[in-house]
Amino acid sequence: MTATHDVTNQPPPLAPYDASDDAALLEGLRREGAGWAEDGVRRLGLRAGSAQAQEWGELANRHKPVLRTHDRYGHRVDEVDFHPSWHHLMRVAVAEGLAGAPWAEDRPGAHVARTAGGLVWGHTEAGHGCPTSMTYAAVPVLRREPELAKLYEPLLTSREYDPGLRVPAQKRGLLAGMGMTEKQGGSDVRTNTTTATPTAEEGVYTLRGHKWFTSAPMCDVFLVLAQAPGGLSCFLVPRVLPDGTRNAFRVQRLKDKLGNRSNASSEPEFDGTVAWLVGPEGQGVKTIIEMVNCTRLDCVMASATLMRKTLVEAGHHARHRAAFGAALSDQPLMRNVLADLALESEAATTLALRLAGAADRAGRGDDAERAFRRIATAVGKYWVTKRGPAFTAEALECLGGNGYVEESGMPRHYREAPLLSIWEGSGNVNALDVLRALGREPATAEALFAELALARGADARLDAAVTRLKDALTEASEAGARRLVELMALTLQASLLVRHAPPAVADAFCASRLGGDWGHAFGTLPATADTGAVLGRALGWEG
Repeated sequence: MTATHDVTNQPPPLAPYDASDDAALLEGLRREGAGWAEDGVRRLGLRAGSAQAQEWGELANRHKPVLRTHDRYGHRVDEVDFHPSWHHLMRVAVAEGLAGAPWAEDRPGAHVARTAGGLVWGHTEAGHGCPTSMTYAAVPVLRREPELAKLYEPLLTSREYDPGLRVPAQKRGLLAGMGMTEKQGGSDVRTNTTTATPTAEEGVYTLRGHKWFTSAPMCDVFLVLAQAPGGLSCFLVPRVLPDGTRNAFRVQRLKDKLGNRSNASSEPEFDGTVAWLVGPEGQGVKTIIEMVNCTRLDCVMASATLMRKTLVEAGHHARHRAAFGAALSDQPLMRNVLADLALESEAATTLALRLAGAADRAGRGDDAERAFRRIATAVGKYWVTKRGPAFTAEALECLGGNGYVEESGMPRHYREAPLLSIWEGSGNVNALDVLRALGREPATAEALFAELALARGADARLDAAVTRLKDALTEASEAGARRLVELMALTLQASLLVRHAPPAVADAFCASRLGGDWGHAFGTLPATADTGAVLGRALGWEG
């Protein structure tokens, strides 16, 4: 080896590391009623940060899924082949209760525990979180039809990953997907043209149409929207029918996506596809909206996970890289950048766990939490996912040129970030949904302000922001919906940090996000910010 090939001033591999080593996550887990799950979350965090699990994530994205429309004899099969690493990731996720398992738990905090598990296992890779999320979200929708729930729920809540297309009732566990959007409408699902024709058997229909963006086509069952005689309705579509024959689910192609490459997203065509009605005819959106509420929570969770993962990567690099005579981690401007990112990460994690707590308590009959969940999930979905791309870009930049090469992993994270703002309704859709909730469900505003009132008097900047928010509500308009929802999100995050985070974190967040002592990019915290305390909490640094 020649002297020019000596490797110096490069950080060692991050793995193995503990993905659960996050004070904000563990404190939120306990606070929201799932302290009983801490040992399991810590164990999963160590596994997520292991060299093996990190390699699974890299390989699952390097070797993209491959569509097989026909077998060698010309028979239509419509199957997708995945790299073994995908199956390893899925097997752990399902076994750890990150799919439908919380619905089978009878103790408070089950949904919080699942969210915390997602916040750590998501350090491996994001794509396989799509089928686990949709499976989780399908269960409350199926409960609208007790007979269907009786058949499918025990398998959707199973902790066994059982891939392959077979009769659902003969499998040890099932995964669920969803098919809502079509090429002519996107989020405007009421323009769907897929038709549902009743058969002679009550509750059974045949579908005909073409869906535009249906992820995870190897799931066992799908919740699909189609136009029945009574209007847009929700249906359950199994890939394999009870008699063992393949249902008509013709995968026309897989999407060539910016990111999320490990996960197959497809365009399926229905033609004589057998489907079971879920909920009344004409109430498809109302029926499936519960699934959307659950997956929107997971968008917040996944964005918070991506923030934390890239912050840890950036901090690790800064700790082991020197420039201009000093370690990056000791240089004031880099510390400002990383501290700013740490504030954003903690605010996102804390909000995600608060939303999970609301979902958990709403499911147990708490009307106030149900109203809070209704508006706060849409607010969080808009804001946290919107912050993700800028956050990930800044974290990548902390690695400089090293972060711009694929083998660093940062480009994969950067490509992933925009998806979470687009999936389950883009920014505009979620902002307008907040306005809809405020107009149609007055209890949602009451619940939001009741939550904010818990921090009243603790910080003058927060109190002033809440006053501005109340004034802004009187002038709410579609054109100004983003500004309104942004203010909602920042006041909500600030109130949570003021109540639960260390003073240095809450003060820096309120000074920058609410007090206006901030620039237009990360790394512009005011001189009064205690970056040492913030970084000590987020990354365990001293001084």
